[in-house]
Amino acid sequence: MCEYCGCQALETIDELTQEHEKVVTLISRVRDAHRDGKIAYMAEMAREISAVLGPHTQVEEHGLFPGMAADFPEKIAALENEHRRIEAALAEANGPYLADPTWPDRLIETLDLLREHILKEQDGVFPAALALLDTEQWETAEAVRARVGRAMPEPSPLT
Repeated sequence: MCEYCGCQALETIDELTQEHEKVVTLISRVRDAHRDGKIAYMAEMAREISAVLGPHTQVEEHGLFPGMAADFPEKIAALENEHRRIEAALAEANGPYLADPTWPDRLIETLDLLREHILKEQDGVFPAALALLDTEQWETAEAVRARVGRAMPEPSPLT
C-alpha cells in the first residue's frame, strides 16, 4: 500500500491501513475459495472481512469523513454509498447463501468494488485527511477508534 505522503505516521491512518491490508489478504482467500468452489469458506472469509470493516468504517465515517465532507461532499457521499453496498453483500454470508447460486459471483464483484474502494482511500482520502484535518478532528477520529475498538481476526486456513 501507499507510503509516499507520510500519512501512515499518524496512528489513526496506520491502523486503517493495516485493516486495509488485512482485508486485501482476506479478499485473496475468498478468490482462492471461489476458484476451488469452496462456498462455505467464501462465506466464512466474508464474515471475517465484515468483522474488520465494522470498526474500520465507523472510524472513517465518524472520524475522518465529517472533517472532509465540506471540501469533498460528492466524493465522501460516494464512499459512504460504497460502504453500504459492500456491507450489504458481505451480510449475505450470514444468511442462506448456499441456496443462492448467484451469491459467490456477486460476492466476487463486490470484493472487486471493495479493492477499488481501498485504493481510493489509500491514495486519496488518507493523504487528503493529512492535509485537511486539524488536531481536534484527529482527536475525534481517535476517540471513535477508542469507542469501537479493532477487529483483526486471523484468517482461517483454506480447507
